[in-house]
Amino acid sequence: MEYIGIDFSCAIGSLGDGQFPSKECLLPLISKLLGYAIVAASTTVKLPQILKILKHRSVRGLSIVAFELEVVGYTIALAYCIHKGLSFSAYGELAFLLIQAIILVAIIYYFSQPMGTMSWIRPLIYCAIAPTVLAGQIDPLLFEALYASQHAVFLFARIPQIWKNFSNKSTGELSFLTCFMNLGGSIVRVFTSMQEKAPISVVLGSVLGVMTNGSILSQIILYRKPEAKKEKKVN
Repeated sequence: MEYIGIDFSCAIGSLGDGQFPSKECLLPLISKLLGYAIVAASTTVKLPQILKILKHRSVRGLSIVAFELEVVGYTIALAYCIHKGLSFSAYGELAFLLIQAIILVAIIYYFSQPMGTMSWIRPLIYCAIAPTVLAGQIDPLLFEALYASQHAVFLFARIPQIWKNFSNKSTGELSFLTCFMNLGGSIVRVFTSMQEKAPISVVLGSVLGVMTNGSILSQIILYRKPEAKKEKKVN
């Protein structure tokens, strides 16, 4: 019995015989279900951040470069997973995260006016190169190098934001809910990537996501009280 690529026959057969499914039967099933759960959740993961910016009409405390690099990282990761022929449940969230990340960057640009010429050159370069990368029309060795660099891209996407939070002792308009879902997704993705026997580079990328997203979430929690006190003084 298979549904959307998930084989339930093993688990149903064991339960039908009055037995609890074995680990070999249960873990792949859990991995697939969690994978699709991440994909489903990813359709709205950045929505709280987008709504918070629109509500306050402010990008205070947000690093533009961090969000731009995030778009680049999602693009490389999505292209690589498609190129490797991985199961959609192992990477599907990347497609939805990429779309939302592009929308988020556009909103940040809008509320960051006026912007210099160099700020507009970066998105133009991205629009020129991204279609070729997503189509996989590059040398395989270059593809591997790009994916290897993708981990550095995501790391450097988080570092400016982490440093800005630390310097300001504030997380500005960062959304707690979005950061919490990012962390949860990274934790689950470590497990599903290992179960799906994804390349070690994919697993390491998820581990890096746990570390960086965990750092930002801890900053939101740490700086929440000082920010609340500041707001009371202003009022």
